[in-house]
Amino acid sequence: MTHIILRDLEIPNIKDLKVYMEHGGYEGLKKALKMAPADVIQMVKDSGLRGRGGAGFPTGVKWSFIPKDPGVKYIAVNADESEPGTFKDRQILENNPHQTLEGALIAAYAVQATAIYVYFRGEFWDVAHAFDQVIEDARKKGFIGTNILKSKWDCEVYTHLGAGAYICGEETALLESLEGKRGNPRIRPPFPALVGLYNKPTVINNVETLANVPFILYKGVEEYRKFGTSDSAGTKVFSVSGHVANPGNYEFPFGGETTFRHIIEAAGGVPSGLPVKAILPAGASGAILPATDELLDTPITYDSLKPWNSAVGSASVIILDESVDMVWAASKMIHFFAHESCGQCTPCREGTYWLSRLYERAEDGLLDEKDIIRMDSVASQMKGKCICALGDFAVNPVVATIKHFRADYDLALSPIPSPQPGITDLPASQDDLLEHLTIHRHESGNHHG
Repeated sequence: MTHIILRDLEIPNIKDLKVYMEHGGYEGLKKALKMAPADVIQMVKDSGLRGRGGAGFPTGVKWSFIPKDPGVKYIAVNADESEPGTFKDRQILENNPHQTLEGALIAAYAVQATAIYVYFRGEFWDVAHAFDQVIEDARKKGFIGTNILKSKWDCEVYTHLGAGAYICGEETALLESLEGKRGNPRIRPPFPALVGLYNKPTVINNVETLANVPFILYKGVEEYRKFGTSDSAGTKVFSVSGHVANPGNYEFPFGGETTFRHIIEAAGGVPSGLPVKAILPAGASGAILPATDELLDTPITYDSLKPWNSAVGSASVIILDESVDMVWAASKMIHFFAHESCGQCTPCREGTYWLSRLYERAEDGLLDEKDIIRMDSVASQMKGKCICALGDFAVNPVVATIKHFRADYDLALSPIPSPQPGITDLPASQDDLLEHLTIHRHESGNHHG
């Protein structure tokens, strides 16, 4: 198939502006500038494009929330790619950067924004510096600046580097960081479409999302709809890692033959020859699922993983073979979320800390039955009780592994009970557990985060 996003695999040096333009580059922007902004939004709505950053919200609908009256408006490009196992945006920005820039310009015209901010993950400093040159190359061709292509529309593009915080991938925390503040998620409402960057209406879109837009404008809705399904249109870039022979980014249409089994085969299979034990469909933030035949052979769409209480998310697919201990895997993810919690919400701040302590008991060979009950109880006290989704993400590895891989927890149980102050004396009931954890931790003087 012809790639929509990973065109660098077919077109050598497409990151060069001349090569990009030889293959239809900026034709989508030229077409958009001849249309009414509302018609551009409608075209993206009709395409069925949904956000590729994880939430899957319809892109055109998101743009339509921006007020139509004159005034300052912004586009923020989310290049804060921090989800464990996700590395698609970096490849796009390194090897085909103009496609995302063109998509951002089309989005800006559609909502009549006059500035675009590209927010890069702190570790992407080299990509950000290279993107500055991409911006200047586009400016020389008249795609950025004043009176773009004689359309009487002005738009500037700026890059901004974060400081390596996972939480800044959350769109409102990203806006806070852009404004020079600590990257804490905002309480909503108000939503960014009305009160966003510098309190002005703002659209925040992921790199891959915007990279789809030029194809839609240039080739048309009907051509784009040839890929994917009615409710999951287009293609998706899957970042595949873990126990596969050839980890990397793979682009496939939604639905049809695109299954986890197909993705594993495309990535060269499992080198050890062992059966696949578990799949993480959305990096650390998604539930770890048992690799049953039903799951392996289910066509992947935005909604196809709902029976497993999971989602495709950013499609960072991590494959784990039978050699992996799921208690160990959950522990690694919990430690990650405990480290990356911004600390703003008590359930997330305290819950991730105490889950880390409980999994440390497993690592030390001290895990008992009550610890497993407490893990599940702490998780239930966190879910749905935080400003952003990090609290929910953090409990997914715990709840899913206890549910689907209980045998691994049973194997981790200590044959001899070994009391540990501050852990084993915790109440197991959900009603008073979190309050007890918070009081005990503050009395002990152990302040995390």
